[in-house]
Formats: sequence, C-alpha cells, structure tokens
Amino acid sequence: MSMAMREPWIDHFVVGPLQMRCSVLTDPATGDTVIIDGGDETGRIIDWIDAFEGPGPDWTTGPKNKASADSMPNRKVVALVNTHAHFDHSGFIPDLKARYGVDWYLHPDDFYLQTLVQASARKYGLRLPEPAVADQELLPDRTYEFGSINLEVFHTPGHSLGSCSLLLRVENGADHVFVGDVLFAGSVGRTDIPNSGGDFEMLARSIHTHLWPLEDSTVVHTGHGPITTIGYEKRTNPFVGEPAHRGGMVGF
Repeated sequence: MSMAMREPWIDHFVVGPLQMRCSVLTDPATGDTVIIDGGDETGRIIDWIDAFEGPGPDWTTGPKNKASADSMPNRKVVALVNTHAHFDHSGFIPDLKARYGVDWYLHPDDFYLQTLVQASARKYGLRLPEPAVADQELLPDRTYEFGSINLEVFHTPGHSLGSCSLLLRVENGADHVFVGDVLFAGSVGRTDIPNSGGDFEMLARSIHTHLWPLEDSTVVHTGHGPITTIGYEKRTNPFVGEPAHRGGMVGF
C-alpha cells in the first residue's frame, strides 16, 4: 500500500512579529490534519481549521472558503508537530493543545530549548504562556503515521540541536518538505542564537546529507520567507549550494 498522499491540502499562516510560517497539512480524502509549528496567532489558525472563519491563510492549495469545502470531510486535527523549539515556532502551542487535545511531537534535543521560550520572547517585549511540554519524542529516520498522513523525519541539526525536517511524499506529484529554519530561499538558518547549539558546519552537513538527496522538484516549506525547491537551492544557494562549493565555503 502506498504511503504517499494524492493531493495534499496545505495552508500557510505567516504569524507573529517574526513572521514565522505555520503549515497546516490536511489529507482531503479523510480530513486528518497536522499542524506544523503552530507558534503564534493560534486563534486565527483555529478559526480557519474549525469553521473557515476569519482572515484565513496567507497561502493555500486547498479550499478558500467554506462553500468550496462542502464536498470534503470535516477537518480533524490529529497531531501537533514542531520542526524545532524556538519561541516563534512553539510559544503558543499550549493554546492548540488545549483546543484539540492531541499529542505534541518535538525532538528531545530541543526539550531544554523549549523551557526557555518565555525568556527568549521577553527579549522582544513579548509575553507567552507557560511553555508546553512535549507529549511525544519526534525521532529521526522513521515515518510517523498521523492518522492518514505519513511524515518521514530527518534530524537536521545546526540551527538548533533538535531541528528536524519533515517529508511528505506525494503520489504523482512533487513531494513537500517542511524544514523549519534549517534552509531558506537563498539562505540558511542562523547558527548564533544563544542556548540553541547552533553550528554552521553541522547545519551544512545536515542539508547535504538529508535534503540534497531529495528530488529536485521537492517543495521546500521554510520557516520564514518564500517557499522554494530543493533543485533551485542546490543550484543557487550561496551558503550550501553549488556557489558555495565553487567558493570553497563548504568542504563536503
């Protein structure tokens, strides 16, 4: 039986003062839904998932209003998953846990980082609820079955020790990978954030080991900024792509 999804429904919500991308992934055949990096503006996200109310997503491959979704199953949130635990990605996870009562998945190497979200947010003048505690460890080199949604997990440290990338395979279409702040369009994640375990060589190795082998057509859903593709970043990214090799920036 194929583990690939036929036509993924993906909503992007660009949220919070740091304009972080929350991705809401739904299987349109079943309504099963996974929220990836639900770190801020949770009321907006909940209103759209539950009732197609409010301003909705900034970008979507799915229905743009309730009427156009009438023939589809109602959405059911089955899991919360984070690529990493910086406050802009995880600060308001408690709101989503309270609303949906489902498990939250996070790599254990970011458990300590998660305890610091309130202190980190205060540096930006922001107040957050008490930090959420992960219900489940998000472990690498395995495929998680979240209802009818299958996500392959790669451990891609470098921006934080527990950063992970999540691969959704698509039947007869481009795959999608949700990378958090590991890789951006034309850039890479910061490696200088305190208490995160950031390291550029580690970050570059993660990208070369786990992301570059993916199909060139794979759509990259970044934590900030535009989406891109694996092939485009391999060819053009000045930090970890072919230009970096020509310039001697990375040695593998």
